[in-house]
Amino acid sequence: MNSRKATSKARAPVLQAMVQSSAAEPIETSFAEVVGLIEQARRRAYQAVNTELVDLYWQIGQYISGKLAAAVWGEGVVDRLAQHLARTMPGQRGFTRRNLFRMRQFFEAYNGNEKVTPLVTQLPWTHNLIILTQSKRPEEREFYLRLAVQERWGKRELERQFRLAAFEHALLAPPRMSPAVAQTHGDTAAGVFKDAYAVEFLDLPADHTEADLHRGLLGQLRAFLTELGRDFCFVGSEFPVQVGGRDFALDLLFFHRGLNCLVAIELKVDRFEPEHLGKLNFDLEALDRDVRKPHENPAIGVLLCASKDSEVVEYALSRTLSPALVAQYQTQLPDKQMLAAKLHEFYVLNAPEVQTPSRGAK
Repeated sequence: MNSRKATSKARAPVLQAMVQSSAAEPIETSFAEVVGLIEQARRRAYQAVNTELVDLYWQIGQYISGKLAAAVWGEGVVDRLAQHLARTMPGQRGFTRRNLFRMRQFFEAYNGNEKVTPLVTQLPWTHNLIILTQSKRPEEREFYLRLAVQERWGKRELERQFRLAAFEHALLAPPRMSPAVAQTHGDTAAGVFKDAYAVEFLDLPADHTEADLHRGLLGQLRAFLTELGRDFCFVGSEFPVQVGGRDFALDLLFFHRGLNCLVAIELKVDRFEPEHLGKLNFDLEALDRDVRKPHENPAIGVLLCASKDSEVVEYALSRTLSPALVAQYQTQLPDKQMLAAKLHEFYVLNAPEVQTPSRGAK
């Protein structure tokens, strides 16, 4: 009760400011502010209910795990528990035998992991089940937990990321960027970008052109922003810059809130060639001189190509002075079996120590 009073007092100045500032505003603006207050309260209430629900499932899982581990219960007792709950609490759903064992698995998977346990209560139970059942390794679970919380993925997007093998890609193919990216933006940039971006939602034909790709990305901009990451904001398409009396255009221009910089994306529907960096370097120079604001960091450039040779990319980026990186776009879902084989090989070669991929992790 005391905490509730304190929260109400803390909100009072905000509400007073809204009332005072709305005196001269249209009545519709005031209505919108009330709607905003309701939506904020609903989000807080939903999060509170979800936290309590996940915490309940954790406690039930802990209880069952303890009984089974101590041989006080056999697995048949869990069946009887499910029947008892169905009989005595007929209005309650989700306490079937299968779900009770999921709760036990949930507790045992994260028990003692202080890095991960604070994350699970921030996600709906459905998200936790997807991550728990589809991840094969603890570091894979941590990877999806962190990104699901950070990017606020819905259920469909989380399932899509599993189909795209986001964990395997992050582990096997970290983003390739020029040394200038780390020099101007630190290690944070490595957690923002990816080596490959999936655009299977565009349904592009095999012989698509740059215009097809450009038009498709604009038509599915929301999906593309989700694939890029939560902190990317769209600025413009064919963004104009003028240098020496001549007009030039950048394919796509974004702003990244976390890095506090413009991000220019140049599209190529063929294989990466070293000469592509020349145009991108020119674009970045124009952005930094004529578009970037004083409080912003230097712009970053992304060459988004249909394919690339990793060794060619490494050579090309090693000497460039501009903060740039080369990524490829994928129009189809990856070959999961091939990635699984590569991941197995990776773990065999790196058995002594395995680093958890941390794209976007804070």
